Amino acid sequence: MKATKFLFLILFVSVCSNKVLAQRPVLTDEEQVAEMVTKEIDEVFHSDEFLKKKNKKYADVKGYMVIDVGVVQNGKVSTFFKVDSDIKNIDFINFMSDYILDHKFKFKLQKQQRYKIRYNATFE
Repeated sequence: MKATKFLFLILFVSVCSNKVLAQRPVLTDEEQVAEMVTKEIDEVFHSDEFLKKKNKKYADVKGYMVIDVGVVQNGKVSTFFKVDSDIKNIDFINFMSDYILDHKFKFKLQKQQRYKIRYNATFE
């Protein structure tokens, strides 16, 4: 009986400590947020998963896009807005919008805080 309680206690402590270690940082500075958004979106656009999906349907799409990405408290993307682009393929633009809107950043913001970050993407 004591061994069972002891094992349960060890399991409970290890689960709780893993959750604490796995929490995402809370960013408060707009420059930090812009830097992290840019870094993570760069990683997304260069990931094997993204390139595989892009090249499967939109291999011929080349050009640039200037987008505004809205980020809210929990690190989710709230808005995607195409500011400028030489890419005219509407299906690709919708694909990009959906892909980015599904992304969740590895950080959080303070309560009631939101940022809009401008990002320049080039597709070759």
